[in-house]
Amino acid sequence: MHAPVLVLKDSLKRESGSKVHHANIQASKAVADIIRTTLGPRSMLKMLLDAGGGIVVTNDGNAILRELDLAHPAAKSMIELSRTQDEEVGDGTTSVIVLAGEMLHVAEAFIDKNYHPTVICRAYNKALEDAIAVLDRIAISIDVNDRATMLGLVKSCIGTKFTSQFGDLIADLALDATTTVGVDLGQGLRGVDIKKYIKVEKVPGGQLEDSKVLKGVMINKDVIAPGKMRRRIVNPRIILLDCPLEYKKGENQTNAELAKEEDWGLLLKMEEEYIENICMQILKFKPDLVITEKGLSDLACHYLSKAGVSAIRRLRKTDNNRIAKACGAVVVNRPDELQESDVGTGAGLFEVKKIGDEFFAFIVDCKDPKACTVLLRGASKDLLNEVERNLQDAMSVARNIIKNPKLVPGGGATELTVSATLKQKSSSIEGIEKWPYEAAAVAFEAIPRTLAQNCGVNVIRTMTALQGKHANGENAWVGIDGNTGAITDMKERKV
Repeated sequence: MHAPVLVLKDSLKRESGSKVHHANIQASKAVADIIRTTLGPRSMLKMLLDAGGGIVVTNDGNAILRELDLAHPAAKSMIELSRTQDEEVGDGTTSVIVLAGEMLHVAEAFIDKNYHPTVICRAYNKALEDAIAVLDRIAISIDVNDRATMLGLVKSCIGTKFTSQFGDLIADLALDATTTVGVDLGQGLRGVDIKKYIKVEKVPGGQLEDSKVLKGVMINKDVIAPGKMRRRIVNPRIILLDCPLEYKKGENQTNAELAKEEDWGLLLKMEEEYIENICMQILKFKPDLVITEKGLSDLACHYLSKAGVSAIRRLRKTDNNRIAKACGAVVVNRPDELQESDVGTGAGLFEVKKIGDEFFAFIVDCKDPKACTVLLRGASKDLLNEVERNLQDAMSVARNIIKNPKLVPGGGATELTVSATLKQKSSSIEGIEKWPYEAAAVAFEAIPRTLAQNCGVNVIRTMTALQGKHANGENAWVGIDGNTGAITDMKERKV
């Protein structure tokens, strides 16, 4: 007989069939259980040691899962799921995982009965389409310009987070920031680029209440020559450069051989003249503030300070772009190509302030800033990190509302409505797909059930009462108040 053919390496183990299905479901459920307790207003914070040995204290599902080091492929894909949710939507990272874990959990029974996975998936897809239809039906449109409604919305996003104890503070910050940088794309669409144009600066010290959204930009830099240059300029004319204001060095090592000693003096003079020339080109436009991303030599500094111009050097490219957006300047690559239109005049005030033990330059009071900085203050680094994460979520929520102003109820009400509708529909589905479809409907109840669990109320009673209320479909807005576990109308609770 032939010797057996080895395709895989000896050390590799290949599992297949239902064994793997069960292992995958176990792994995903394990991940879901880790962050199940972080759902809802009564959620607990998790304390993790991160790779660097620092401490992370958070209840943002994504932040927790990011720190986990997993070996199982199915569990890894659960983490990817929450990451995608974080990038696309910004909030709801925990809910996504809890839902997915539950969906897999109810599928387990069918795999035991030897259903084919494709059949289960087909049924799930049907359930998905119907669920989205239900959501469209119960969603209400909101007015983006109504500040109070928007605040209520963002607050319900933060309500489950650590900063909920600071009330409207974070919600206000998030709204201010996103409305500032919103750009009209035409056709009634608004795009908000949070990553590029909203910078969050965390400065330890002070009170959390001191946090604010600046109508402009703040950078962690001081002017080059603090004694000579002005540190406070009202209505500054700002020029932004992307080139060094120093003599160009050779690309690689350059050797110059000089025959006469006078030539050395000539060389130095040429360098000086070159720099003076550049400075003169800049000073023609009478700026008050010159900011460059690259170096700025002592000589150039001298020429600028003599003309009463403040200068800041070696600024991050992203910060430079933000300043350009805020004060209406254009970042120029070569000083000889400067035009009047490149000078930014939109800022109302430039000043350097000392916060804590560092100097920060503020370019604020801009007329119509398209970029802004959120200044966060707080007692400790850990606190600030958590506040920043919550702010990120809140801004994403605000951005999503601006993009698509529709709203569905919270507090598990949406999930229950979907669940009830799917249960009714499942009776009209023929064939084998009916059962997984019904199970998907049941899986949606995981969210309200978890909310009830985290409140510590009697879960079974609460769930039965809620299912009863939703089964006759009279009010889609009945859900659980996450703080008390009581059954309330979410419209009144603004969740």
